Amino acid sequence: MPQGPGMRGGRGGAYLTEEEQAQRPKVTKALLVRIFSYLSPYKKQLLLAFLCILLSSVTGILPSILTGRIIDEGLIGRNLKMLIFFIVLSLAVTALSNLIGVAQSYLNAWIAQHITFDMRNQMFRHLQQMSQRFFTTNNQGDIITRMTSDIDGVRMVISNTFTSILSNTITLITALVAMYRKNWILATAGIILVPLFTIPTRRAGKTRWSLTRESQECSDEINGILNETMSVSGQTLVKLFCREDYEYDRYKKVNERMTGLNIRESMAGRWFMVVINTITSVGPMVLYLVGGLLMIRYDADLTVGDITVLVALLGRMYGPVNSLLNIQVDWIRSMAMFTRIFDYFDMKIEIENSEHPVIPKEASGAVSFRNVSFSYEPEREILHNISFDLEPGRSVAIVGPSGSGKTTMINLIPRLYDVTGGSVAFCGTDVRSLDLTWLRSNVGIVTQDTYLFNGTIRDNLLYVRPEATEAELIDALEKANIYDFVKNQELGLDTVVGNRGLKLSGGEKQRISIARVLLKKPSLIIFDEATSALDSISESRIQAAIDPLVAATTSILIAHRLSTILKADEILVLKDGVITERGTHRELVGAGGVYTELYETQFSVADDIPDDDDGRGEK
Repeated sequence: MPQGPGMRGGRGGAYLTEEEQAQRPKVTKALLVRIFSYLSPYKKQLLLAFLCILLSSVTGILPSILTGRIIDEGLIGRNLKMLIFFIVLSLAVTALSNLIGVAQSYLNAWIAQHITFDMRNQMFRHLQQMSQRFFTTNNQGDIITRMTSDIDGVRMVISNTFTSILSNTITLITALVAMYRKNWILATAGIILVPLFTIPTRRAGKTRWSLTRESQECSDEINGILNETMSVSGQTLVKLFCREDYEYDRYKKVNERMTGLNIRESMAGRWFMVVINTITSVGPMVLYLVGGLLMIRYDADLTVGDITVLVALLGRMYGPVNSLLNIQVDWIRSMAMFTRIFDYFDMKIEIENSEHPVIPKEASGAVSFRNVSFSYEPEREILHNISFDLEPGRSVAIVGPSGSGKTTMINLIPRLYDVTGGSVAFCGTDVRSLDLTWLRSNVGIVTQDTYLFNGTIRDNLLYVRPEATEAELIDALEKANIYDFVKNQELGLDTVVGNRGLKLSGGEKQRISIARVLLKKPSLIIFDEATSALDSISESRIQAAIDPLVAATTSILIAHRLSTILKADEILVLKDGVITERGTHRELVGAGGVYTELYETQFSVADDIPDDDDGRGEK
């Protein structure tokens, strides 16, 4: 099982945190049925694993029973032949038990890995179908945790928790039966002592759990200090503000507290072992005493071998009893983990194909918004009653202040979100009726946040069209005015761009992103702040590439820089989610509205102010 906060293993993990206690899942028949539905495809393997657990548990106690025969018939009976026979038999049974244990471990691992394989695939497919809203409202770390730690915890539950319950229960029952068959008085005496073993285990475990939590919190604090001060930015800040001594003292104090906690934790374990070793020695002594009284005073039908067997069987009971007493915690954590996973599985897929999706014979790229409204949360509407038409081969530009809803508008076209009111049509059909794959294949968006995979330039281009030829790749790069840069690289198209394209400049990344969209050959191209990351020279080059595309293709342009959209057939001015103005540049520039204000801010003032070094516009 995955350990709770502050857990590092050991018996400390046998206690629930306050959060876990407050959020204990409700275990219902429906939940259990759902959990075991993942086991049903592997019924044969599960049955075989159960047989292995049963055989391993039974054969595991046989050497203890054979010890009595070795003592009575071999040693005390002075029978060398029987002594050798029972020793060899005991070794053979031990080897068989271990071999069965290996088979059991393999089966457990095989079943657990295949179930987690199924769950990971199901989760990944499910998350891929979730709308953009899911990824913008949920914490990315939480999503990754469900995909990794939680599902990996399922493997631990199946291979450890479920197996532990079965194995310990069978071992305990087998040992009890064997003890009572030998002598019910000694068996009862031994069972009475078992709780004495568990009391110090739980108390010491709780102490260590508390210390481990504090120690882990200290470790987290130390890691936080190291992450802050050992990074390039952090070190620069420390040096510039002369805070070396302050950071050293801060680190030293936490490190000193961590050292003290580690010593206390270590000593708590040491005292625990002293108590446990003492109590485990008491059990056999009691059995020897009671057995001796029965043999000496009451002439009971007991042998030295019988007492030895009972002592050995009692020792085998300690572990299973203690594990089963703590199994409740593992069970609760297991159910909580399954509940978290199922919570994600039960999330409704907002964006999916209609029952009979439409696939038009050809795509013109025409777009029509009719009284469109949209909100991320019911109480805050982002777009209000938006209506406009974009005819095939025409271009429309959307401008407005930051936060006015421009990017939200274009995200409604490929159904990254669905409208909450009105309708969006593409090529004359409501996008909610179109086949999703067809729709998104015919809409190309150059986003303002350029994302490149950690691979080569070729890999990033072929991601959109794996079958594209070398000539098509070069053509797309030329149209995006980036081919000269690529061919001058030592490895050309096989140049590695780094994680998120960090080995390239902002302008280079953006132009490769544009080439990638052009390679897709969509019927509608949307440029969402496509030149926002470019310097003045790169902007002019890419603008020269965009202009013929805008003239020849159905296109939508979003930009803060008005120079980007001057040649659009129509300009929509968006403010607070409402289209406040519309027309051509010539019509809007002297209208005295928002567009005039944007124009005067960027051009009148910019005439006297040089561009920034990197040419970045206001966002």
